[in-house]
Formats: sequence, C-alpha cells, structure tokens
Amino acid sequence: MAIHTIEPTRETLHGAFSRDRAQVLTIEPGDTVRFRTLDAGWGLDSQRVDVSKRRQFSPRDPVTDAGHALCGPIAIRGAEPGMTLEIEIGELRPGAWGWTNAGGWDSARNRRLGVASGPETRLLWTLDSAAGTATDQHGHTVALRPFLGVMGMPPDAPGHHSTTPPRLTGGNLDCRELVSGSRLFLPIAVSGALFSAGDGHGAQADGEVSGTAIECPMELAELTFHLHEDMQLKTPRANTPAGWLTFGFHESVDEATMLALEAMLDLLGELHGLPRGEALALASIIVELRVTQIVNAISGVHALLPHDALR
Repeated sequence: MAIHTIEPTRETLHGAFSRDRAQVLTIEPGDTVRFRTLDAGWGLDSQRVDVSKRRQFSPRDPVTDAGHALCGPIAIRGAEPGMTLEIEIGELRPGAWGWTNAGGWDSARNRRLGVASGPETRLLWTLDSAAGTATDQHGHTVALRPFLGVMGMPPDAPGHHSTTPPRLTGGNLDCRELVSGSRLFLPIAVSGALFSAGDGHGAQADGEVSGTAIECPMELAELTFHLHEDMQLKTPRANTPAGWLTFGFHESVDEATMLALEAMLDLLGELHGLPRGEALALASIIVELRVTQIVNAISGVHALLPHDALR
C-alpha cells in the first residue's frame, strides 16, 4: 500500500465542495495520505488580540475558496455512488498555535447569551503536542485532543457547495470523537469519491458553543482509505475509541436527534440482530445522545454506543 503526501498549496486548497472539481491525487483503496493543512480561516499565523490583520493564504477565489481551507480532493480508484468510504484516522499532530473566538457579531445565539455587541473575545493558544496541552494568553491550560472538523465529499449536485453544513457525505461534522484510532464511514455520492479534509481542531467540547474550537493548522493528519462495495449506508457512522457513533443533521436539534437515534437502532440491529423495539429499549439504557455542534446552520447530534455497553 502506498503513502502519499498533500501540502496546502494553490493546487490543493479550496473552500467549497464540488463534484466538478478535478482531483489532485488518485489513490488505490488501502493507500494512506499524509496531509498538512492550514487552519479553517486560511491563516498563515494565529489570530491577534488586537484588530491587526494576520497573514492569510492568497490568492483566493471568492466563490471556490469562500469556506474552510480544505486540501484535496482525492479520488479513490473504483469508488462509485452507493459504496461506502472508510477513513481510518491515524496520527494527528496539530501545529504550534491556535485560536478560539466568541461573540462580537449579531446572531440569535449571541443575543441570547449577551455577547452580540461589543468586541469579539479571542483566546490565543500555544500548543505543545509533546506535552499534550494548550495554554492561552491568560494562563488557562487545557488538554489537547486533536481531530479534523471537516472530512467529506461533495453531493451529487451541480455547483459549489458550502463547507459550513455537515451532509450525508460528511463535511463539517465537528465531532470531537473522531480522534486518532477512529474509523469514519461515509456514503459515496459521486464517482471517485473526491474526498477533502481540513479544519484542524486542537480541542473541542460537544456543541462547539462559541462557534469555534481551538482552531489550528495540522502539521500531520494521516488518513488511510478503504472501499466497501456492499456496505450501503444512508448516513455517516464511525467506530471510535469511545464507541460506535451514528449521526443526525438538521436545522432542528430535535429532528437531528431522531435521525441519529434511527441510525443507531439500525446499527444495533446489524451488530446484535435486535428487532426494532428491543433495540430501542436497550438504547434507553446504553446509548448516549450528544449534541455534536449547534453552530453550522445545520445542527448535529450523535448517538454513542460504548464498546463495553452490551455484553
């Protein structure tokens, strides 16, 4: 199996999903790609506490580069609609800096929380991968738990599609459980799959309630790709160190919850041969529902089945 490298260059960077974007690399199933990525905001250095402008990657196209700074797309040979792409997440090593912003702009959430007016709050983090810590300018220290916020493929529809909302084909999932050692399974919608990744997070809680995590570049994001011809998923799922996950996405958190739960009942049936009613009864005891994020216009909920929950 081959190992490939993708650097953030003008050729590989983009900020929209499109089935018409040409791949920058074609790989075989089983191959590994080692990404280096910018932060989501195309930064070449960190945000600043004052209003001075940081250095950002340029030039950028206002349409195709409008969203998160993603690297790709990668075509997987033999990938076709109806198949499932498995992304095996290997080593994740964030860069040396990161940032978190809160408030300072008008939204229903910020108005409710009393931070819509006034200056934006910025936490500027120094990341120490060896120690596994992040420390901000105020001396607050938190544990690093890096993951990629965006991993996904374009839908089978013309045009350029925003990187902001999560979709059935992946994208801006912002799920903190997708750490090293996880396997993400995504339905493929277009020939070749056309997978892209980016939006490094040094750490994030469920919800991502300010709208940002510890946004950071990734010095290394190692992903290995597998194809499953007979696995026909309707929605994403993942096998993580914490357990199996199923996802729901919708404008309504309530509906996203139902979608995640429906997918979990399907998974319980597959894993344990349970009829629907029995799966639901057991889920009430062993399945945890968590709000993945509430900040991407389309909210996310994931259902978690811990590995040791049912014996």
